[in-house]
Amino acid sequence: MLTDAQAGRLESLLEGKGFERREVPYARFSFAGPSLLVTVYEKKNKLLLQGKGTDDFIEFTLEPQVTGLLSLPEEAEEDEGGKGAHFGIDESGKGDYFGPLVVAGVYADGRIGAALRKLGVCDSKLVGSSARIRSLAEGIRRVPGIRFHLVSIGPERYNQLYPEFKNLNRFLAWGHATVIEGLAAKVPDCPMALSDQFANPFVLKRALAAKKLSIRLEQRVRAESDVAVAAASILARERFVNWMDAAGEAAGMKLPLGASGQVVKAARQLVAQHGEQMLPKVAKMHFKTTQNVLK
Repeated sequence: MLTDAQAGRLESLLEGKGFERREVPYARFSFAGPSLLVTVYEKKNKLLLQGKGTDDFIEFTLEPQVTGLLSLPEEAEEDEGGKGAHFGIDESGKGDYFGPLVVAGVYADGRIGAALRKLGVCDSKLVGSSARIRSLAEGIRRVPGIRFHLVSIGPERYNQLYPEFKNLNRFLAWGHATVIEGLAAKVPDCPMALSDQFANPFVLKRALAAKKLSIRLEQRVRAESDVAVAAASILARERFVNWMDAAGEAAGMKLPLGASGQVVKAARQLVAQHGEQMLPKVAKMHFKTTQNVLK
């Protein structure tokens, strides 16, 4: 048996991996993949796995990415009035040479958290397609009572701001603190914020202190297991992929993710077509990738 949240994560995973959706009577959803059939039935989210790929799927996908994920404590899931209310903060684009840095935050109490779980919200890294990211993001924005805040720093502004921080973690801390500040203005009685931990916890605490924010802060590695942080990761990723698609279309070429050799090749092609002055408009110039592009 799966919980509603686990069933939603599993459905998102299978869609992202390109499994073919099937129609099965009384099923919440069913997918066919290489040597594997996956069906979750409406009654109690009963899971049925069939095929030679079952053992590998359980070991490498189901347990680590679906049933093994942490969730909010039960009292927060059952709460209907605000107990367990918190902000969840996450970012997208920090490891990508091309594109913006986007930090997002979402407010969730028990009722909102339950709605997000029912929607199938999960860590954006588990969602394999931009279409699904956009669909989840639209669903998040429609949840009654939802509050969110985004800070999107495009490459040109990013390249202007980075020298002030001289360190990516301090830059990220400023972004996270700015999002928490924005959320606190919208929900001033929220008691705490949970952030995906990206550095020594003191770095973000200092950034919050600089803004004179006194909210209780928790930082956790893999905090996307929390539904509010997961929702923030979806909203941040949506803003990032939308920017990448629009910038790629304007440049007349696809801008790849990450900072690999494929990215270097694309950046050199971009420079050849549009000149070096184009690079700071689409790329984070402090990355070592820049040296490889321009050498």
